[in-house]
Amino acid sequence: MSAPTSPDAIERLFTRADGKFLFARWGRPIVPVVFGVEEATISVLKGAIEAVVALADHKMAETDPELGANLMVFFIRDWAELTTTPSLERLIPDMGAIVTRLQTAEANQYRSFRFDPDGGIKAAFVFIRMDNAMADAPVETVALSQIVQTIVLWSDTAFQTSSPLAILKHDGPAVLKPEIADIIRAAYDPVLPVAANDPSHALRLFARITRPA
Repeated sequence: MSAPTSPDAIERLFTRADGKFLFARWGRPIVPVVFGVEEATISVLKGAIEAVVALADHKMAETDPELGANLMVFFIRDWAELTTTPSLERLIPDMGAIVTRLQTAEANQYRSFRFDPDGGIKAAFVFIRMDNAMADAPVETVALSQIVQTIVLWSDTAFQTSSPLAILKHDGPAVLKPEIADIIRAAYDPVLPVAANDPSHALRLFARITRPA
């Protein structure tokens, strides 16, 4: 998809496959925890989270008073691993059915969100299956891609044909596309609501995107 320099293009990024517009951002500070990787990778992932949270002018915290951690990132080798972790069923109902769909689609990533009563993001669960594509990508790219796709509730089709990241150097880490960074900044304007289901919200986002002449 082309750079979202119009309200219609922004609207498409939050219009789901069923045709419904749905926007949400985090309504509480983000508290991440990472499972399944070495400490060095955890540091890279948390660095990417901190960078995107700073871009959004949002906040992080040491703990969430209700949940403890509210952004949980799991690195796994096979989706079947999720069916042997009973605690996940309490976090994500129908985990077994979800795993079946992910296996059928040969997916390498999955995100699930929970929401506060006002519609803001309350928690997110990110699962990354380390297939060949994920294993070959620089860890910085994997980390940045995941937090960019978690900092707001994009459409389930938003990045199917175009990544939110760009590669500037062969075999180098990716960077966030400027137009996506603009939308993230606009999404966290404190004047705007934390959630919206009216397509006119895209106009409000577009009005807050400014570029140097």
